[in-house]
Amino acid sequence: MICTQCPRQCGALRDEQTGLGVCRMPEVPVLARAALHHWEEPPISGSRGSGAIFFSGCPLGCVFCQNEEISHQNYGKAVTVERLKEICRELAAQGAHNLNFVNPTHYAHVIAAVTEEDYGIPVVWNTGGYDSVETLARLEGKVDIYLPDLKYLDADTAKRYSGAADYPEKAQAAICEVVRQTGPVVLENGLLRRGVIIRHLILPGQLDAARRVMDWVAERFPPGTVLFSLMSQYLPWGRASQYPEINRRLRRAEIRSAHAYMENLGLEGFVQEGASASEGFIPGFDLTGVESGGNL
Repeated sequence: MICTQCPRQCGALRDEQTGLGVCRMPEVPVLARAALHHWEEPPISGSRGSGAIFFSGCPLGCVFCQNEEISHQNYGKAVTVERLKEICRELAAQGAHNLNFVNPTHYAHVIAAVTEEDYGIPVVWNTGGYDSVETLARLEGKVDIYLPDLKYLDADTAKRYSGAADYPEKAQAAICEVVRQTGPVVLENGLLRRGVIIRHLILPGQLDAARRVMDWVAERFPPGTVLFSLMSQYLPWGRASQYPEINRRLRRAEIRSAHAYMENLGLEGFVQEGASASEGFIPGFDLTGVESGGNL
């Protein structure tokens, strides 16, 4: 497989066992966890949990990634596509409200194959936002709910913290594409059945940046089109210690100011409280739900 799935367009040869591209992953799916997950936005988690499947590897290089162990240290286990389909069936049988593919960008070809089967629940594409419009277009009709991040609107900041100066333009274009695909949000009995939730993680000292992100969402999408999730779960994780300006937790004043700005804009959606910034909310990447006879 010569890979051009993400905006990196690295053209790496990803064979069955070797990952040579930016994502460092082979062609076959590598998973770190597959289990009911209760820490997404309320209409995703619901009462029974979201069927979260965590992929290893990542095309981004976020220095503060809370999933550092799997995103950048390559922890995980390779499985067959048939095993991944089994995992989807198992999660649906456990009562998952949806199938939540977490960090799936570099496995778009796998998601396309897996979603040829109907599991009876919505499919969620849970992404860092660094997606190719061309790749997303090939998923149209296969994904019901998109959860893209919109991390930055400034190229220099995106380059410093994620190694991707083109992140702002690629993420904005990707968000517009997925909103085109899904149309306005559709909620049934408190659960999201179709639509887009745009997420933004507040970074220390980046309150103005958060405001610019919220301004863009409010200006670009009429009310009822998307939901917005303002996240306060930042922890100085991964390589954040090498960047003194973000090597701290958020201040309460930063969180309050961001919440007030979102409310004044009239953005519909969700806010996290400061208590969510805890190691206890980081999933245990221990191959739960992954291992079976369908491993490689």
